[in-house]
Amino acid sequence: MNIDLRQLRYFATVAEELHFGRAATRLHMTQPPLSQTIQALEELLGTPLFLRSRRGVALTPAGAALLPEARRLLAQSAELPELVRRAAAGESGRLALAFVSSADYSVLPPFLRTYRAQFPQVQIVLQEATSDLQVDDLLHNRIDAGLLIPPLPDKARADLDYLKVLSEPLILAAPAGLAALQDGGPVWLKDVPPLPLIIFPRPIAPALHDAILGGFRAAGVTPEIGQQAIQMQTIVSLVSAGMGLALVPQSVSNLMRPGVEYRALHDHSPLVETGLAWRRDNHSPVLLGFLDLLRKNTLC
Repeated sequence: MNIDLRQLRYFATVAEELHFGRAATRLHMTQPPLSQTIQALEELLGTPLFLRSRRGVALTPAGAALLPEARRLLAQSAELPELVRRAAAGESGRLALAFVSSADYSVLPPFLRTYRAQFPQVQIVLQEATSDLQVDDLLHNRIDAGLLIPPLPDKARADLDYLKVLSEPLILAAPAGLAALQDGGPVWLKDVPPLPLIIFPRPIAPALHDAILGGFRAAGVTPEIGQQAIQMQTIVSLVSAGMGLALVPQSVSNLMRPGVEYRALHDHSPLVETGLAWRRDNHSPVLLGFLDLLRKNTLC
C-alpha cells in the first residue's frame, strides 16, 4: 500500500472544508481531479472516507480516524527540510565527549554552558575517563572527542588531531594545619613537611606524573610515593584524610574538601596542559561545530 503525501494533503483539505469545490479552490486545482484522487485513496484503503449527499459532505468514522494521523504526517513532512538543515549544520545530533577529571574543574563546565546555549538540540553524552582510555575509545570510534592530558601516544598520532585548550601551573594540595601553610601565601616545596606523595600512576597519565616528580626534583626534594589514584577527587580526598600531599593542576583548587589547603608554589612550577583530541577522519557536522566554538573560546 503506497499512500503519498499529495493524497493525504487533498484528503485533509476536503475534510477541513467539507466541500469539494471549496477544497479544490484552496488547492488551486479543479474539482474533478480532486474527486478522482480522493476516490483512489478510498479504493486503496478499502473504505469510504466521506459520506456524499445532496446536503453536503461529511467524514465517515474511517475518515475521522484518518484525519489526525494525516495532519500529523503532513506536519512531520513539513519539518523535514529544517530537520535536515539543522543536522547538516551541526545544530542537532549527538556528541559523545570524554574528559579527564581535572577538566571538570576548569574548562568543561563553562564551555558546555556556552555550547548548550548555541546548540540546544544537540544531545551531549559525557563520560569521565583517563587519557589512555580516551585514546583507545577514539581509535575505536566509541567517542567523538576527548578532553585529555597530552602527549598523544605515537600509535595514535596518525589518526588523531589535537587542539591545546588550557595550560596551568601545578599547585600544592596539603592537609590543613601544617606550619608551612600558616601565612596563607605561596610556599617552597623544600619547606613543606616530607609527607607521602599522592600521585597519578604513570601508565595512566605519564606527562602529569613526570611533571609532578620533575617539580620536586627541581626543588631538590625526593618525595616518597605513598598512594596512587586515577581521579583528582580521590587524590584530594586522600589529602583531606591526612594520607599525604599532592601537586595538582591549579583549577583543582575549585574542588573544596574539608581539611585540604591549596597553595601556589614559589618554586618554578611545571605547566600542565589540557587539550581536545578527535579522529582526523570524523567529519560529523556536530563535531565540526563543537571544534569551531572551542577554537573561539579556548583559554590558551
